[in-house]
Amino acid sequence: MDKKRKGLVLILFVFFLAFALIASQGISQQKPNIARGCSIPGCHTAKQGQLWGNVKTVSGKAEMIQIDTGALWTVKFDANTKLKNWNQPINKLPKEKEIAITYVEKNGELYATLINVKPPVKVDPAKVVKVDEMKKIWDEKKALIIDCRPAGRYNEGHIPGSIHIWFAEFDKHIDKLPQDKNHPIVYYCQGPT
Repeated sequence: MDKKRKGLVLILFVFFLAFALIASQGISQQKPNIARGCSIPGCHTAKQGQLWGNVKTVSGKAEMIQIDTGALWTVKFDANTKLKNWNQPINKLPKEKEIAITYVEKNGELYATLINVKPPVKVDPAKVVKVDEMKKIWDEKKALIIDCRPAGRYNEGHIPGSIHIWFAEFDKHIDKLPQDKNHPIVYYCQGPT
């Protein structure tokens, strides 16, 4: 082999090794594995082999689920995938439902071993504002009304006159709160999740 060919083979070999090294880092290292709303202080911690986010789509026929963590992940499931806090088939999971998926990686694909569905929050009935009470508060402008849903949900529709402070960025918007600590605040979201 002449010098040019040896040099070309060496360059291709080095390129191949570099590509193989990058690929061996695993696809799970390339995008976020936990949604911003799940990673606020006091909430969840990102762990190796887990995804925390919201359901985007589920296909029972293809046995695949997509979860949004700030990036879209596609994870396969099968009859051995365990479900926690859900007593229906996986394909009945509603869009946007908060879930955590524990997975293993095989041949560059993710396979769910556990899908943990966030159970409804138990809210003290004394702290729940009924619709007629909320209407009176709104009519009389007695409180600051804060919508804490993600911006997309707020933009789809919200209580007129409410302000938007997404719960995951609450600390950045303290200046929007009333100076008077006795001024009532109604803080609402998508409902107990």
